[in-house]
Amino acid sequence: MKNKGFTLIELMIVVAIIAIIAAIAIPNLLRSRLQSNEAAAIGNLKTIVGAQTAYAAATKGYAEDWSDLREPTDGPSFLDLEITANGDTLQGYDFNLAGEVEDANGLFQDFEVTADPNQDGTTGIRYFFVNASGIIRQEVGAQADADSTAI
Repeated sequence: MKNKGFTLIELMIVVAIIAIIAAIAIPNLLRSRLQSNEAAAIGNLKTIVGAQTAYAAATKGYAEDWSDLREPTDGPSFLDLEITANGDTLQGYDFNLAGEVEDANGLFQDFEVTADPNQDGTTGIRYFFVNASGIIRQEVGAQADADSTAI
């Protein structure tokens, strides 16, 4: 009578093959997730610049707070991203907004937004910055600013 089934050697070979495939696939998966987080951060910064531009056209000044863009006192929302406070994480990045250069009327004539990886090296390796110029700038391993490399 012949036993049907797999031998221990056959099972060990299958497990070894699966382990090799996983060792190859998992780093690629993590790298692609990191790249997708960075691409989403860039897209979100473009959305924020558009919202700030629309806000400035309507109010003659830029917003200094996310609530000004999301829930203005009159009129529709300028921003539909789920950012409600500085430091809110969206797709692996922390977003911070600051109004800059306040004029005599209390209106901000510039703004700065930074997007920093929530976990450096895991959710992203590039740090991003944008201001009223609309030029998105990046820095690897350190916070980006107005002097960083433009994308």
